[in-house]
Amino acid sequence: MTERSLFAPLTVRGALRVPEITVYFWVIKALSTAMGESTSDYLVHALSPVVAVLLGFVGFVAALALQLSRRRYIAWTYWLAVVGVGVFGTMAADVLHVGFGVPYALSSTFYGLVLVAVFVTWQKTEKTLSIHSVDTARRELFYWAAVVATFALGTAVGDLTATTFHLGYLTSGLMFAALIAVPAVGYWRFRWNPILAFWCAYVLTRPLGASFADWMGKSQHVGGLGWGDGPVALVLTLAIVCLVAYLAITRADVQRVARAPHAGDTRTAHISELAPDELD
Repeated sequence: MTERSLFAPLTVRGALRVPEITVYFWVIKALSTAMGESTSDYLVHALSPVVAVLLGFVGFVAALALQLSRRRYIAWTYWLAVVGVGVFGTMAADVLHVGFGVPYALSSTFYGLVLVAVFVTWQKTEKTLSIHSVDTARRELFYWAAVVATFALGTAVGDLTATTFHLGYLTSGLMFAALIAVPAVGYWRFRWNPILAFWCAYVLTRPLGASFADWMGKSQHVGGLGWGDGPVALVLTLAIVCLVAYLAITRADVQRVARAPHAGDTRTAHISELAPDELD
């Protein structure tokens, strides 16, 4: 697999706040979903559940506020926000089930409806759901609302298949791995709409990563490997830090756009290198 954009038709001039959709994007996204699951589970057992949820919420708000304060895509702030969403999104889904006794089938339906509402409002307001049209503050707010909803939905669905349907963590992970191949094949071979393919894959990365994180971290008597949520979270965090550091240094996922300020000039440049007046 090359490092070219996996969804090149979505790339447009002026997209400052999101990364190019490369293989790095999908690897870190999958790692962040697994890390969010294991970190959330570790915190709610190591601390008081109320304290853990409050800590997760504060971390989520702080990371998102930092990301929203940036005027262009910066690897570490973007992925810090994703990790914050991953941890708190897991807690939000778990609170409904553990704290209020809401069945996973009902919470999955609820978060699915929330996601649909976000997409419908986003489409009606901005006329596109493209991740690479996220070049204004309002569009970025819609984007992060969708991301939060996908994390909560994916968490609930992953727990639904693993526990309510009694498939277990490993079987659930393998099932979601097969499902995530559907939009990929649909896009590459059958010319699926790239925006539809992207969001289908994006939603599925959450239960995929969470299922494998639970399989590695949970005890053997519930179908896991028994490695512990804490150690799994630590290893996944280190992997994310290394990959994000690489992207921050190399800027391998910063979008490249055509720049032709003068006739005959067909050079390309990183979008982060363009002057402010070139981004209007």
